[in-house]
Amino acid sequence: MATATMQTDVSKDQAEVLAVIDQLRKTNHDKDAAGFAALFAADAADYNLAPPLSHLGIDRREKQAWFDSWDGPVEVEAHDFEVTVSGDVAFCHGFMHMKATAKAGARLVSFWMRSTLHLKREAGQWRITHSHTSVPFYMDGSLRPAFDLQP
Repeated sequence: MATATMQTDVSKDQAEVLAVIDQLRKTNHDKDAAGFAALFAADAADYNLAPPLSHLGIDRREKQAWFDSWDGPVEVEAHDFEVTVSGDVAFCHGFMHMKATAKAGARLVSFWMRSTLHLKREAGQWRITHSHTSVPFYMDGSLRPAFDLQP
């Protein structure tokens, strides 16, 4: 088992996993729903920020509709990811920073979120099989999302 962060020397396997994470960035920036979905296994468990509580697989039409709600590129950059690889299984976690301009109200949206990914290599290709993204909430009774937090 090998563990690496984005700032350290990495093995070939870890570099391949980090390349998948970089493709997440690129497909978001390019608003490429098909390319985004191709990074995931068909039956991936996806716990993203949008309702419902969970998704099975990536719905390309739903993803494209989300992309279309933004004016210009959608920037989603990974920071401080730690990648652990054991054979054909990888686990990684870190932070994602999203920045984009919403078409509704033409306002800039910028916030940090936590991200955990599980990947499996099949036929030499890494695919995301489990994705979990979250934003913490203030526990003061308001249940306000803590969009002001930064790592």
